[in-house]
Amino acid sequence: MQELVQAYYGQELQSSADLKTSACCDADAVPAWLKPLLAKVHPEVSSRYYGCGLVCPPLLEGCRILDLGSGSGRDVYLLAQLVGASGEVVGVDMTPEQLEVARRHQAFHAEQFGFSNVRFLEGRIEALEQLDLEPGSFDVIVSNCVLNLSTDKPAVLRGAQRLLKPGGEFYFSDVYADRRLPAAVQSHPVLYGECLGGALYWNDFLRMARGAGFADPRLVSDRPLEITEPTLAALVGEARFYSATYRLFNIPELEDACEDHGQAVVYRGSIRESPTRLDFDKHHSIEAGKVFPVCGNTYRMLQQTRFAPHFEFIGAFDRHYGLFEGCGSSIPFDRTAVGIAGGAGSSCC
Repeated sequence: MQELVQAYYGQELQSSADLKTSACCDADAVPAWLKPLLAKVHPEVSSRYYGCGLVCPPLLEGCRILDLGSGSGRDVYLLAQLVGASGEVVGVDMTPEQLEVARRHQAFHAEQFGFSNVRFLEGRIEALEQLDLEPGSFDVIVSNCVLNLSTDKPAVLRGAQRLLKPGGEFYFSDVYADRRLPAAVQSHPVLYGECLGGALYWNDFLRMARGAGFADPRLVSDRPLEITEPTLAALVGEARFYSATYRLFNIPELEDACEDHGQAVVYRGSIRESPTRLDFDKHHSIEAGKVFPVCGNTYRMLQQTRFAPHFEFIGAFDRHYGLFEGCGSSIPFDRTAVGIAGGAGSSCC
């Protein structure tokens, strides 16, 4: 499958117009404040973008970011503007043709931005330990519609966990299925190349993430995918696919369930793009200035990460009240397209 992916993205696809399904393309609206940044990305780089979601979490200034499966570099060059001259963005990809496009335009983007803070490495995201990357050296790791293409997904998650700093975040978009897929779907060259054949059953992904050390994966946003090509639709049958963005934090103390310790937070409203409300994940839309009850895991995700200066924290871990209300286990995705926490356009790239 590795050779299939390299050939599909390096030779067969010349632009996003060549895609045969809607899985590997970004259908979410770009917020107005990001459009000027996207306008600075070279047109050839943008035309070879095959992502399925948005991988720009807030508070990236000065961060060191790793992009797994960076392709032609669109997300790298967008993130480079957000981290600024004091940050760095490293892209890893295994497709020489895509890397050639990304590297060819480094000087163009350095002139556009007024600084140079990106580099690209050729390698497999399943073997990050073979690259010149220091363990525990990244604030944020991102990936856009690439995990499903991997033939060793647990290795990718373990590698990401190894490279994150304490309190660091793996923030990524990918494609998931509502069931385990039959072999005929998994091995179909077009379905695999366009991010559907390798899609994980969502509950298997959660198990895999926890096994890699990410105890409480958080769903940020999701949307259903539609397969309109009749032959491909018939092949997948009743299976349903979703593009979803998750955030995974490298915090060893996180528990595998949302436990209630009587804690709460108050959002200061100090994140520039979210002055009145912070949509932290699909189930935590935190209004500025109000006391907001949280489970122990959410408390730690805010207190032990780059979000801490933007919150007041109430309570400790000296008492326990059982399972936090609303901690369920049913399919987390919406069957119709809606925004995060009920609001449209809250994702950011």
